[in-house]
Amino acid sequence: MPSLDDLKKRIKSVKSTQKITKAMKMVAAAKLRRAQENAEKGRPFSEKMNNIILNLSNSVSDKDNASKFLVGTGKNDVHLCVVITADRGLCGGFNTNICRKAKNYFEKILKEGKTLKIFTVGSKGYDQLKRVYGSYIIEKVNFKSYKKITYKEAEQIGEKIIKLFNESQFDACKIFYNKFKNVITQIPQEQQIIPIENQKKKEEKTSDNFYEFEPEENEILEDLLPRNISTQIFKAFLENAASEQGSRMTAMDSATRNAGDLVEKLTITYNRSRQAAITKELIEIISGAESL
Repeated sequence: MPSLDDLKKRIKSVKSTQKITKAMKMVAAAKLRRAQENAEKGRPFSEKMNNIILNLSNSVSDKDNASKFLVGTGKNDVHLCVVITADRGLCGGFNTNICRKAKNYFEKILKEGKTLKIFTVGSKGYDQLKRVYGSYIIEKVNFKSYKKITYKEAEQIGEKIIKLFNESQFDACKIFYNKFKNVITQIPQEQQIIPIENQKKKEEKTSDNFYEFEPEENEILEDLLPRNISTQIFKAFLENAASEQGSRMTAMDSATRNAGDLVEKLTITYNRSRQAAITKELIEIISGAESL
């Protein structure tokens, strides 16, 4: 059984940890509101960009000469998976959930006998994937030194993906990230960005509308398609930022409450040990007095 001094030190240590987790929860809560607003504002823009491209693609008459970003390479053998995670931990299952979603897709690709290539964005994703899938990782990026990730960083990632595609390094590209729903729930996402997927098949209105474009559709697509890649990556960054803070807030709240419960248990143990020690001393004093 630990001594009274050991129990005192442990209670003090847990209380210090509780203060840290409580402070982290408050910081996450303060950051969450703005991150949530940014994520919600970014969704309509990325969705509208996709709609414009799909409307343009429906108007393209010569599909054979259309941009490869739109129609693909004609093959489906090499898959590039861009796993976007955080650079910091202590945020519950945020990073693990993204990696689990990505791993399921990795196994599916490998079972089909296709070639897998991995691009990790964020140090936590790389740390989790390198043990099993280290040989498949062709590129890794992190933003530890950045206070805030902007569109410029998303554009840098987009340019690297475009460069790999132009060098015929892959046939299809998917990004993995967490979509923010609320503080408790963040949904792991799997989105194909090359070639672009038609996510609006249910809405027939988009295909019925008639548009006149100036300049020609192919010229517009040549500019929009590479920009759309950076836009979708930036949307993933915004969703991740909100999801990370929400997950961290929940995790730190749980840790604070657990620390409080542990302090109560340790305090009870300390009081019982102290009471037993006092009782023992009294018995020794009484026994000594009687023997005299």
